[in-house]
Amino acid sequence: MRLPARFLSFTAVTAASTLLTGCFASTGSGSGTAEGKRIRVAHMQPPRSGLSPLSDDAFKLSRWSTAETLVELDADGDALPALATEWKQSGRTWTFTIRDGVTFHDGTELTARAVVNSLTEAATASPKPRILDGVELTAKADGENKVTVTTAAADPLVPQRLSSPQLSILAAKAYRGKTVDPIDAGTGPFELTKVNGTSSATLDRYDDYWGGKAKAPGIDVKFVPDGTARAAALRSGEADIVEAVPVSQAALLDQDLITEVPMPRTNTLYLNTEKGAFKDASLRAAAREAIDAESIVKGVYEGRADVAEGLLGPALPWAADLRSEVERAKAGKADGETITIGTFTDRAELPEVAAALQQQLQKAGFKVKLDVREYANIESDALAGEFDAFILSRATVLDSGDPTAYLYSDFASDGSFNISQLAVSSVDKTLKKAGETAVGDARRKAIMEAETAVLGTDAAIPMLHERVIQGDAAGIVDAAHDPRERELVTADTYVN
Repeated sequence: MRLPARFLSFTAVTAASTLLTGCFASTGSGSGTAEGKRIRVAHMQPPRSGLSPLSDDAFKLSRWSTAETLVELDADGDALPALATEWKQSGRTWTFTIRDGVTFHDGTELTARAVVNSLTEAATASPKPRILDGVELTAKADGENKVTVTTAAADPLVPQRLSSPQLSILAAKAYRGKTVDPIDAGTGPFELTKVNGTSSATLDRYDDYWGGKAKAPGIDVKFVPDGTARAAALRSGEADIVEAVPVSQAALLDQDLITEVPMPRTNTLYLNTEKGAFKDASLRAAAREAIDAESIVKGVYEGRADVAEGLLGPALPWAADLRSEVERAKAGKADGETITIGTFTDRAELPEVAAALQQQLQKAGFKVKLDVREYANIESDALAGEFDAFILSRATVLDSGDPTAYLYSDFASDGSFNISQLAVSSVDKTLKKAGETAVGDARRKAIMEAETAVLGTDAAIPMLHERVIQGDAAGIVDAAHDPRERELVTADTYVN
C-alpha cells in the first residue's frame, strides 16, 4: 500500500535529518551563480579504493563525467567513438585512432603514448581490473595518434572491453607507484578537484573540454550510505540527484521525482543439477511450475521490478524480440522431497524472497529448509554445490556490456560461477558459439540461442529483473538514467 509522506515515523525523519545536516553546506547548498547552479548529488556508496579507476570506483568517475574511455556503448551494447574516433581489427590486433584536440585536466595533451600508459597500467595491475580477467592485453603506440591493442587470442569484444570505466584514460600524473589519483587527470567535461575521504567530492566545469562546455558550473557529491537519508535529501530539496532510492522509501516520495530504470540484473533460483533432488529434471520442472514470480514482485519488491521471461531482461532492449520458445521437461511430483535453499543477507530483499519461495515450494510438496548467511560466508559453499538451490541477484551484463561472459561463467561446464553444477554439451556448444561470434545482430542471436539452451535444462529459474530507482529534483534537466550505471551527470545536465 502506498503511504503519503506524512506517515513517515518521527524517528526516521529525525535520523535522516541528522545525517543530512549541512550535507551540501560547503557549496552554498547549490546556490545559483551567474553561470547557473551547481549540481548536488547524493551517492549511495563511498569510495572503496580512493577513487582508483582500476577498481569499482571507476564507475563514480564515469557517472560524474570526469574520466573517459576510448569507446562508448549504445543501448544495444555496440561500440561508439569516444576518445578514439575509429578502429579496425587484424587478427589478434586492433588499431585505434586517437581523437585530436583533447587535453587532460592538467593541461597536457591526449596522445597515443598517454593512452598506452593508461592501458598498460591497467593490464599489469595486481589485481587486474575485472574487465581484463583472463585477458592478456598489450598496447603500443603507432605514431602520434594511433594505438595498437593486441590480445593473446582473437577477441571480438576488444572495443567493448575498452568502454569499461575501469579502462579510463588518465594523464601521466595520475600514476604514482601502486596508486592512481584521478584528481585533475581526466578528459571529461567536469574536473575532479577535491576528494574528502569517504565523505564528499568536488568537481568543477572544465572549460576546454573537447566536446563543448558543460551546462552546469560543477558538481558537489556527498556519499550517503543510509537509504532513508538519501530519500530525505530529495524530499527536503538538499540534493538534486539521488542514487538508489530504496524500494521502501520510493512510495513515500513525490512520484514525479523518481525514475525506475531497468537494471541488467536478474534474481534467479539456481538448481543443483549434479546431486540431490534436482538432479532429476522432472523435479526441477516441478520447482519451476511452483514458483509464482509475480507475487514476489508485488510482495517483496512492491511492484518495482519486472517479472522475468528469461535470463536477460528489459535492460537489454533487443533480448525480448529474439527470444524463442523453450522446450522443457514435464513436471514430476515432489512427494515430500527435502531441499535446502541458500541465499545471503547482503541484498536486503533476498531473505524475503527465500521465505516466499519456501512457502510456494512447500505448497507444491517439497520440504524446504533455508540457509541464510552473509555472502562472504556462503559463497564457497554455493560454488561447491552444497545446496539444492541457491537464490542469487546476478548482474547479467558485465563491464563489456555483453552478456556472454555471464552466461559462460554461470552455465558452462567449466564456468567459474557454475552454482547449478551444469555440464551439458549442447549448452556448452551454444555458449562457445556466442563467444566466438562477431559483435552485432549475429552475436545477439547466438546469445539468445544460448539462453534458450540454458532455460531448457531448468538449471536456473529466472524470477525477476531488478530496477534502480533514481531521484531527480524538480529543477534537474537531462540527468542520465543509465541501466549500466555508467552515466549520471553529463555535459547536458543542469539545474533549472
